[in-house]
Amino acid sequence: MKTRYSDEELEEFKALIDEKLVSAKSELQGIEQQIMEMRENMADEQGGDWFDDSSIHTDIEFLTKMAERQRQFVQNLELALVRIKNKSYGICSVTGELIDKQRLLLVPHATKSVKAKEREAPVQNEDARPNSQFEEEDNEERIIEE
Repeated sequence: MKTRYSDEELEEFKALIDEKLVSAKSELQGIEQQIMEMRENMADEQGGDWFDDSSIHTDIEFLTKMAERQRQFVQNLELALVRIKNKSYGICSVTGELIDKQRLLLVPHATKSVKAKEREAPVQNEDARPNSQFEEEDNEERIIEE
């Protein structure tokens, strides 16, 4: 069983990540430029129309969240490049097994295998927890009534 990807495979992943990194940084720069322009326009037109001001604030907030997600994506890609350099790229941080190559081609910054990700999914789903708790309580009541 393979314990890590070969140097040739790591070079392939590096090329893919480098390409995605250039694109992601360019997109981030575009979003930040939009935010700056909207803030400048807002400062010039402040107090004109309440609805317009509110709409601009909402747009800026949306773009700010987009920029934050894009910054996180860029950071994740940069961390993937560090793992390639350390030759630990593609090794699941949970199971220690190799992450499937197809997964890495689709999500090159992945640190967990599909198996590890599926195991943690129920824990992260906040909506599921309260429902199951209520179901348990309902079952207890039925037992008491019988």
